[in-house]
Amino acid sequence: MAETLTSLPAADGFRMPAEWEPHAGCWMIWPERLDNWREGAGPAQAAFAEVAAAIARFEPLTMMVSARQWRRARDMLPASVRLVETSSDDAWCRDAGATFVTDAQGRLRGVDWMFNAWGGLYAPSDQDELIAAKMLEVERAPRYAAPLVLEGGSIHVDGEGTVLTTEECLLNPNRNPDLSREEIEQHLMDHLGASRVIWLGAGLVDDETSGHIDNLACFVRPGVVALTWCEDPADPQHAISRDAFERLSRATDARGRPIEVVRLPLPGPLYRTAGEAIADAPVGNSYQRHAQERLGASYVNFYIGNGFVLMPLLDPAHDEEARAILARLFPDREVVGVPTREVLLGGGNIHCITQQQPVGRPG
Repeated sequence: MAETLTSLPAADGFRMPAEWEPHAGCWMIWPERLDNWREGAGPAQAAFAEVAAAIARFEPLTMMVSARQWRRARDMLPASVRLVETSSDDAWCRDAGATFVTDAQGRLRGVDWMFNAWGGLYAPSDQDELIAAKMLEVERAPRYAAPLVLEGGSIHVDGEGTVLTTEECLLNPNRNPDLSREEIEQHLMDHLGASRVIWLGAGLVDDETSGHIDNLACFVRPGVVALTWCEDPADPQHAISRDAFERLSRATDARGRPIEVVRLPLPGPLYRTAGEAIADAPVGNSYQRHAQERLGASYVNFYIGNGFVLMPLLDPAHDEEARAILARLFPDREVVGVPTREVLLGGGNIHCITQQQPVGRPG
């Protein structure tokens, strides 16, 4: 059984490695929630399978899947993908899953944040609340139970002491209404082994996660941040991205370096078609899936793995431009594109459905 620790990661010498550091593997959850994934979740499952197959070419991949979906997932996924039978409420492994931390001795542990489905976006969420603990149980990795409601998509780190996040999400009263900004910062530093938090303002327009950072901006290496950029002054994303650019341009990281900002184009804007709508979402869900609603599409929502970057293909007008920028940012990695509109229709993208496990031995 995975040990639950009463100490703090930073005090024990642990930190969250940057996403570009070596991985032991990647985790995902198989989608099947009928009120979030259209047509019985079939199109989403095909997209998840394509994402999983792309990742599995480069690093080990574990897919958590319910008992009723086990055979279907096994049939659709490469043989190299490990299946772990796990109950869940939905399929956002970045947000419900464990945040892995390591130390200088190469030990691996995990942070289990409190999870409330993005401030009560859907109910129930009790099975998703258990996902992180189950991941750590499978790996026999000691567990830190963090007293903070937080999703993995709301933070990015450079692995050298800097955390990037948004005020819209972490200061939202639907997460931790009794905690101040300073208290939330302290929890981030204690559990991620960080010493500086860079706060951006709002997140991506129409992002139902309350503005997760992984749709707006991310570290690509220490001192360099990729930022979703919108050139159209009439688009509400324009002002948000400009504000983020100005904040980043004024900021320094934990080691005193200024931040270089690289702009990634905004796809679209993209909208849900009538055929992509889901009627009659259950009572208790604060999201709906109506035609003509704007989708929270972003090329920043990519995954960095061992020797590769997996990016979403979302808009033929901008896909190649985004791919070229990522290729320049990651010259030593293969940039792989996967069509992920079906993932986007459920409220996220590649980074949201993946969670990296850094190299390390549990201990």
